[in-house]
Amino acid sequence: MTNSLPAIRRRFVHTSAGPIHIATAGAGLPILLLHQTPRSWDEFRDVLPLLGQRYQAIAMDTAGFGDSCKLPLAEHSIERWSQIAFEVLDALDLPRAVVCGHHTGAVTALEMAASQPQRVTALVLSSCPMNDAQRRAAHAGKRTIDEVEPRADGTHLGELWSRRQPFYPDGDIDLMQRFMVDAIKAGEMAAHGHVVVRNYVMEQRIGKVTAPTLVLKAGSDPHSAPYAERVAAAIAGSTLATIEHGMVPMPDQLPQAFSGLVMGFLDNRAPS
Repeated sequence: MTNSLPAIRRRFVHTSAGPIHIATAGAGLPILLLHQTPRSWDEFRDVLPLLGQRYQAIAMDTAGFGDSCKLPLAEHSIERWSQIAFEVLDALDLPRAVVCGHHTGAVTALEMAASQPQRVTALVLSSCPMNDAQRRAAHAGKRTIDEVEPRADGTHLGELWSRRQPFYPDGDIDLMQRFMVDAIKAGEMAAHGHVVVRNYVMEQRIGKVTAPTLVLKAGSDPHSAPYAERVAAAIAGSTLATIEHGMVPMPDQLPQAFSGLVMGFLDNRAPS
């Protein structure tokens, strides 16, 4: 007889920004999951029930993405997203949680651990860029990967697919379709979310992280892999682990490997 996976439940919680959509599975130690730009909770659709076998896994749609509330572009920042994420935990009566973020979500997770360390039980930074002055200068003013000009004939959607597809597994149409659904729903935030990360002065914040930290490196992600060792070195006592075949969509590409490393880390490092 095999144990069935816990069901995913979806709902909205109220924050100062407006309604935030969340998906949850399981019970126990809470783990907040933060997605990359321009995805949604769906990035963790297959991770949620795996983590939910042992923990209370919570995936939220960042403001401006998925089914969460929309804000004016000028109001988006990593600091604001961090504040809203804490408000989600407040709405769930969770004073502390493990925080796990991927790409953009990793940067928000880092800010959460830096700004309110007493509330972050442990930290998982998956495919986290090192957004220091050098990276900000290198990317300043450049077109982001998801920046396409909308056209009435819809050809911009094909362009967006073509720009993203090289960083996804060959022939995996399902993962690409899931990306496209989220990108269309995000609208202008699909491009602006990357700008929000660019604007974050990470080198002034990363040294404030004191939580037990796992840095996950996606070995086949050219956007993030070069930064993994630097991120790990900047956080005292952190652990670095690599999923060699991991690409940009690592949580939904390899949910078993991703969840296994997170759970193994929590078994060894995080208090119950």
